[in-house]
Formats: sequence, structure tokens, C-alpha cells
Amino acid sequence: MRRITLGLALSAALLASPSLHAQQAASGWSPPPESERCPSKWGAGDERGSANHMKPESVRKAAALIKTGEVVELGHTLSGSIPFFGTRRFDVHTKRTFANTAPNNRGSNEEIVITEIGQVGTQLDGFAHQTHGNSFYNCFKVDETATRTGFTKLGIDKVGMLMGRGVLIDVAASKGVEMLPDNYEITVEDLEAALEKQGTTLQPGDAIVINTGWGKLWGKDNARYVKTCPGIGVAAALWLAEKDPMLLGADNWPVEVAPNPDPKLSLPVHQIALVVNGIHLLENMKLEELAAKKVHEFAFMMQPIKVQGGTGSAVAPVAVH
Repeated sequence: MRRITLGLALSAALLASPSLHAQQAASGWSPPPESERCPSKWGAGDERGSANHMKPESVRKAAALIKTGEVVELGHTLSGSIPFFGTRRFDVHTKRTFANTAPNNRGSNEEIVITEIGQVGTQLDGFAHQTHGNSFYNCFKVDETATRTGFTKLGIDKVGMLMGRGVLIDVAASKGVEMLPDNYEITVEDLEAALEKQGTTLQPGDAIVINTGWGKLWGKDNARYVKTCPGIGVAAALWLAEKDPMLLGADNWPVEVAPNPDPKLSLPVHQIALVVNGIHLLENMKLEELAAKKVHEFAFMMQPIKVQGGTGSAVAPVAVH
């Protein structure tokens, strides 16, 4: 009887405290086997994952949040001076295409851009970007879908326009700092405290964006920006995934803490979101203005570039409130 009572008490504690459940699940985390994650909740063969939240009803609900009509841009300007990783680059070369003579003397200019368009600047990660071994989201296989001209499944072109309720979780403000420390792991308790302080609750289909303050380094100290960063850890990612968001974003480069506190793990939140749960990640967001204005709920709008079979897309999301 004592064992049963203790078991019931523990179960009750876990149900009452999802943060405790997530924290325990985070211990020694590894991607679940395909038998536990496939087919996805969106159905066998689905390629859109959390983008399936985009429906007429979500658009109407988001539009109802617009009270002032003010637009806050959440994307950084693309240029050759932004932070990069490895051989990623963004080069712009302008060219004169026409210099016509009289009577109207029309001139024309164009540019050639040399870049990795899916993984630079403010960017949306698609499902072809990350794997667990040979396996993508919904158990599509790398060796069955990869071609020299793009992936035949899970391309960023499948995402489409996304509009829904946006929620800013300002963890930096909740802790009374302008910027969280280098490689600080945001916990479930941090997220809960910030939401409570803001008076904000999460709903299925939200575009959840997290302000760490790390974006203040963008274009000012690029070396530090890309070296490490504060962000959500495994437990917080599991907890957020249970909230069924449309996407997870942040003002850092991987959304998650980097490097992970567990030296054996390499960007596990990327696998939790993209591979296991089919939730898009929105990286390198510009959140200073939104945070300064304390806009915690807004209409979120964004559309990726339709790169057929692409792994991601540079984007220019906006918040309208």
C-alpha cells in the first residue's frame, strides 16, 4: 500500500509540475527511435509539420490582436558585415544593366548576390536542415531524398506564408538584465517566471520568440556573438514542444544554448524541434524594439523564400500590434 501511495503521489507531482517532468526527461536525452516519433501527429507523409497550424482561423485570430497597426520588424538587414559561421558568406556585386540615351535617359541597375541563402541572417530552419543519422522529420530518409538540386521532400518551399499569434517571452527582462550571460541555459522555470511576470499564456499554434538580449551583439561584436550564446536547454525545449507552437525563435544564432552544458550533445534542441516534433526554428531575430516596447502578444507574419528543396530561408518577419 505504501508503494502504491508513493507512486500516486509522484504521478500527481509530475502532472502538477510539467517543468519537473521536462527536467527529468532532459537528463541524458537522446533522439527517440523512429517507432516513437513516426508517423508524426500531422500524419504519415506530412512535410509541413508545425506549419500546418497556418489556417484561416489562425489568421483571423492573429488579425484580432492588431490594435494600433504599428509594425515592428524582426529581421536583420543582410550584408557582408553580419555574423557568419565557417564558409557562409553574403556578397553583393552591383552591375549597370542599361544606360540608355535620349530622349528619356533611362538607367538600370541590378546585383549578383553570392550567399548561402538558407542559412544566413535572420533565418528559418526547414526540416531538411537537420537529421538523426539518416532520418529526417517524419522518418523521411536523407539517402532517398537528397539530390544535387535540392531535397525531393521537406524543402523550405513547402512551408508557405505563416501568420498567427506571436508571443514574446522576455527572459532577459524577467531577470532584470539587458543580456543573459554567455552560454546561460534557459530553464522551464525561467520561461514560466517570464510568462507569469508578463501576464502571458501560451496557446497551440503560437509563434514563440525568446528575448535573451544576445542580439545586442549583432554587427557590434560578431566574434563573441557566434562563439557561444544563452538559449533554451533540452528541458525547456521539451516543455515548449508540448505547447504545440507553430515555431520557436530567438535573438541568438541557434535558438538553444550553445555549447550545450552536456559536452556529449551537439545542438540537441535542433533535433527536438526539427526532427522529432516538426517545429520550425527561427534564428537571429531582431527583438530589441519589441522588447523595449513590452509588446508580448502580437500578430506574427513571415514567408520564407520558395527555394525548391532548400534547407532553410533568409526571412524578414514582422510583428503587428
